[in-house]
Amino acid sequence: MAASPPPYNPVPVAYQGGAGAVPVWLNKGDNAWQMVAATLVGLQSVPGLVILYGSIVKKKWAVNSAFMALYAFAAVVICWVSWAYKMSFGDKLLPFWGKTGPALGQKFLINQAALPASTHYFSDHKTVETAEITPWYPMATMVWFQCVFAAITLILLAGSVLGRMNFKAWMMFVPLWLTFSYTVGAFSLWGGGFLFHWGVMDYSGGYVIHLSSGIAGFTTAYWVN
Repeated sequence: MAASPPPYNPVPVAYQGGAGAVPVWLNKGDNAWQMVAATLVGLQSVPGLVILYGSIVKKKWAVNSAFMALYAFAAVVICWVSWAYKMSFGDKLLPFWGKTGPALGQKFLINQAALPASTHYFSDHKTVETAEITPWYPMATMVWFQCVFAAITLILLAGSVLGRMNFKAWMMFVPLWLTFSYTVGAFSLWGGGFLFHWGVMDYSGGYVIHLSSGIAGFTTAYWVN
């Protein structure tokens, strides 16, 4: 006799207990809120600051200023997943900098999030310097969440040079500043770098985002004035 078919189960496979389609560490609520928070930050940049910058300058600078913010967001996304995320949260290269590398592989992105992305050891390679924190959502969520903060930092900086900076110069400035300035602050404070071990706490981006963009904006405005 032919074997009888398994009983019909109206619950999707992904939600059936023991099916393994959803990893045990994934918390849908945590992941949903993390993505909502990232989206809210992203909306402050696009369209928020894009519209603001285009409306507070002279008419002849409106399009240039709006596109400075739009380009910064787009360029940071590409640079972030290509090399900057690992420099901010990856393997330790220097006390203030991580090793460069892409954050695009499927195996990397679907694993449980870790901050920093690897355990940091002292020079003896045995004693743990910075242990991983493993929240209950995937690495892809963490990469995007940190990406929008990096993007808005550059866009806040752009507010200091509206109507002063050539767009072509800005196109070169964005990836350079992200690589050689933002990643240093992010790794030092959030990625387990030396400031982290000095006990410096930065929960809401006061140092990594606002202080760095403010000082960089003041310095940049001085040199391009």
